Amino acid sequence: MKGPLFYSKILLFGEYGIIKDSKGLSIPYNFFKGALKWDKNNSEMAQESNKSLKAYAAYLKALEIKEEGLVSFDIEALERDVAEGMYFDSSIPQGYGIGSSGALVAAIYDRYATDKITVLENLTREKLLQLKTIFGKMESFFHGKSSGLDPLNSYLSLPILINSKDNIESTSIPSQNTEGKGAVFLLDSGITGETAPMVQIFMENMKQEGFRNMIKDQFIKHTDACVEDFLNGNIKSLFGNLKQLSNVVFDNFKPMIPSKFHQLWQKGIETNDYYLKLCGSGGGGYILGFTQDLDKAKKALKGHTLEVVYNF
Repeated sequence: MKGPLFYSKILLFGEYGIIKDSKGLSIPYNFFKGALKWDKNNSEMAQESNKSLKAYAAYLKALEIKEEGLVSFDIEALERDVAEGMYFDSSIPQGYGIGSSGALVAAIYDRYATDKITVLENLTREKLLQLKTIFGKMESFFHGKSSGLDPLNSYLSLPILINSKDNIESTSIPSQNTEGKGAVFLLDSGITGETAPMVQIFMENMKQEGFRNMIKDQFIKHTDACVEDFLNGNIKSLFGNLKQLSNVVFDNFKPMIPSKFHQLWQKGIETNDYYLKLCGSGGGGYILGFTQDLDKAKKALKGHTLEVVYNF
């Protein structure tokens, strides 16, 4: 038996910035997905997942008491299913910045939350924020601190526009131009990134006034402009802002960029063949790329696989 599918997500814009109230834009990415499964799978993956779900069930049981009134679960059913070998069967790579734990959280909420907010309801801003809060608490088991955005994206399977911490809405993005030469793509760094240490570095840096000013005056400014340009289909302006953003990230977020990509990152800015940015917290996993000419970008990034996620 198998539960419904929940998909990975890509935070196109807003990594780190949304911690400090920048805009953000997150889209579902249906190439990777996961679902809860009940079958006699004795593989190592299934056993590991089941073990993790057992610990997670205990966490949710405690969460119910700690955050009384926020969310409640059918813990008995969850514990019973876990005892019978339930696991999360997922193709979403872990530590790649595309929401592996988010999809699991969405699947658990969907199946076991009582009095849940459903996708079919009129999703007011209040309901979206409530869901985001619930998911933030649920996902904290995996990250230590979570915005709740990844599970929200996976649960709704809709693009989400973050205007600020307390102002989020589902949105629509311009239709893809499948004939277009431009593209958003993923570049595999070949190493796994961990969210917590990267966020720790960012928070440490935020204690310095110079870094704080850079975030406010440059990073957030260009991030917000990119979100506006992307949603409005202003491609020319988007790439101007992307170049600036890529530059700011290269100058100020070095620890988050795997060292073997430093040269490629700079090359993109210098040649304008493509621009790279962080996908999630960085440190490994995927790197996000934008290009106005995919063939050019492929040539320039020869030896690397480009996974296209959106065409202009």
